[in-house]
Amino acid sequence: MDRLSSFGNDPFDKPPCRGCSTYLVEPYIKCAECGPSAFFLCLQCFTRGFEYRKHQSDHKYEIMTSDFPVLEPGWTAQEEMALLEAVMDCGFGNWQDVAYQMRSRTKEECETHYMKNFINNPLFSSTLLSLRQMEANRTADTAIPFRPTDDPPRPTFDSLLSRDMAGYMPARADFMEEFDNYAEWDLKDVDFVDDDSDILQSLKIAVVDIYHSRLKERQRRKKIIRDHGLINLRKFQILERRYPREVQDLHEAMRRFARVVGPTEHDKLIESHALEFELRREIKKLQEYRKAGIQSFCSAKVYERVKRVREDERRKRTMLTDVLQYIQDSRACQQWLHKQAAIDAGISPVVTTITTSASGRRSAPPLNLTGLPGTDKLNDREKELCQVVRLVPGAYLEYKQALLNECRRQGGLRLAQARALIKIDVNKTRKIYDFLIKEGCINKT
Repeated sequence: MDRLSSFGNDPFDKPPCRGCSTYLVEPYIKCAECGPSAFFLCLQCFTRGFEYRKHQSDHKYEIMTSDFPVLEPGWTAQEEMALLEAVMDCGFGNWQDVAYQMRSRTKEECETHYMKNFINNPLFSSTLLSLRQMEANRTADTAIPFRPTDDPPRPTFDSLLSRDMAGYMPARADFMEEFDNYAEWDLKDVDFVDDDSDILQSLKIAVVDIYHSRLKERQRRKKIIRDHGLINLRKFQILERRYPREVQDLHEAMRRFARVVGPTEHDKLIESHALEFELRREIKKLQEYRKAGIQSFCSAKVYERVKRVREDERRKRTMLTDVLQYIQDSRACQQWLHKQAAIDAGISPVVTTITTSASGRRSAPPLNLTGLPGTDKLNDREKELCQVVRLVPGAYLEYKQALLNECRRQGGLRLAQARALIKIDVNKTRKIYDFLIKEGCINKT
């Protein structure tokens, strides 16, 4: 006799009788030989010897009932389940409503029994503690925690950082949308019944196997994210910037292989390549010292200082050579002198526009933006830039957005990166770059 019922107190929660299709009331009969789906009968059908397909009247059976004491005499298992459900529905301490929902016990009896057996019972408390520990271990295995030294970011909803984190919710240690989020849809209508043919049953089992494989892929991706700490993408990018540009490019290319090796091995690979680039740089510098006849590090310091002074002098001579072609234009000479004074003072020179060509003739007139697409999206300073540089507003907006995206991704932008990104005249690229720097839209690395 199996006296533990797996269903609630409500008769509508129990399956119907296979003989008369009425809802089961305890006690009722469960066939011990029919399966895998359970075969239930009420007492009336059982006494009549009801048989159906594989079920025979001489099969072994179990009597399903909850009319027996569990924790103390006088309280049946059915009343224990009713008390727990009432406390869950009405809340702890609301004993009046709990007794009203049970209908068979007073509020004093409910409170005394619950406090004695579920709160102050040492055996039950230790069982709860072990259950909590098991739940914590299970959550630790499936959640996406941060590294112990990381503070989980809590961005506002629909912010840029929230989109970078792919909808990750730190308070729940889970994603708002899972990978393959609709995998359960193919399984929701699958129901195993005894009337299924062998082919249909095999097809349903194959659907369940496919669903399990999709769940494994979801857990595998979560494990990669957890092991490599990829949730806080901004902090991950900041850590990458400590490497030289060559190592950053290598790190970006090798990130796809992080799923193959563990986080420790992947970090060792990047560190080893960073060390290799550093050693190559030092070897090249030592070869330069040897070529210059330097035999000590003290002489190397003097050599570096003199080299910087010599490069500054060469840069100034180059700028003077550039301005000689504008010597007949007083306005161009004045602009060059202001630019040189700004460089000597250590500040960024203001973007200037020289309106004459190398031969002393006037350059092309400013571009007329009237009627061009995108002009209404520009402010006055951007319109002036497009007129001087002779760049249509649509192209300028595309170049601006590309530079902003790259600056946001890298945390800064150099002129060489801007020139590699925008394949136009280098002078126009520099003017656009300097203008965006001055406006505060982008920042240097």
